[in-house]
Amino acid sequence: MNIKLYLLPVFIFIFGISMIQAQDLRDLRVKPDSSISPETDGKALGIKNINVPIPKLDLQVNYWKHWTRLGVNFNQAAFSENWKLGGLNSFAIGGILWHKSEFNRNNFNFVSEVDLKYGKVKNEGQLAKPNNDRIFWDNKLAYKLTKSWAVYLSLTYETQFDNAFHYAMQDGEEVITGLKSSFMAPGYFTESFGLEYKPDDTFSLRFGTGTARQTLILDNRLKPYNAYDYYQKHGRYFDPKDVSKGTGPMFGVEEGKNFNNELAFQLTANLDRNLTKNLHLKSRYNLFADYEDITDPTHRLDATLTAKVTSLINVALGGVILYDSALDNKVQWNQMLSMGVMLNLPK
Repeated sequence: MNIKLYLLPVFIFIFGISMIQAQDLRDLRVKPDSSISPETDGKALGIKNINVPIPKLDLQVNYWKHWTRLGVNFNQAAFSENWKLGGLNSFAIGGILWHKSEFNRNNFNFVSEVDLKYGKVKNEGQLAKPNNDRIFWDNKLAYKLTKSWAVYLSLTYETQFDNAFHYAMQDGEEVITGLKSSFMAPGYFTESFGLEYKPDDTFSLRFGTGTARQTLILDNRLKPYNAYDYYQKHGRYFDPKDVSKGTGPMFGVEEGKNFNNELAFQLTANLDRNLTKNLHLKSRYNLFADYEDITDPTHRLDATLTAKVTSLINVALGGVILYDSALDNKVQWNQMLSMGVMLNLPK
């Protein structure tokens, strides 16, 4: 208790010294001068506007896309003169040119697709014949209504390059006996309007509720003649036993005409898809039902399966299934297996 009393004066002394020092520090503080300077002759700051040049970027949006396939296919077989087990020397060559251009901007879409095929086969002792012949050009303009649905207009043209003949054997040699078809005989123009379902870039389905197709026969050798016109052209009747009988319709075109127009419903499905890295399937199915005889529609399926061996060499299996009562009452089909060189652009 005595120790605490002795320390009390010490604490009082230290506290007094601290108060004196704090008072001295407050006296040393300098207040800022808040008065306005009476001098008005000061120089103004020299501020200049500087225009910073912005380089113009020459950027353009390309709304077009293009794809091209160019190919040549070969098929060949040869046998020695003393070969006893059967076989026939043969050689076949074919060319393919396919191109597609597509324009997309806002909700508008335009697609133009060209598919050209031509090939010939020559067997020993026979005449050379076309074994693949097609000209196909499809154009479509569509406006998107939703993500997968659109309204569209389309124009399609289809015919062939070369003449197709009937053949027969006479005195051990193959000869031509008649003409089956030729360029623009027949030729088809198809205009269609309707709805398109396109869930992705590899598949589309068109419902052409308003479709018109024109069939043309521009080769007079295939033009259907009535009895009178046939006699005027050939100097004889088509059927001497029935002088009133003409050639009959050809490709759906009536006698005495070279043009036929049909109004129909059309259904078109397109598939262009890579099944694997080196396996590609391209197919097109078309149904055409004339409103005057909707119970007898035309069906056509084109399909090609291509296997890539290298960046240039490929093996292709293709075929067509066709039913058209204006051509034949039975189903027609063809099939081809070939190996060749195919160039794809862009790679």
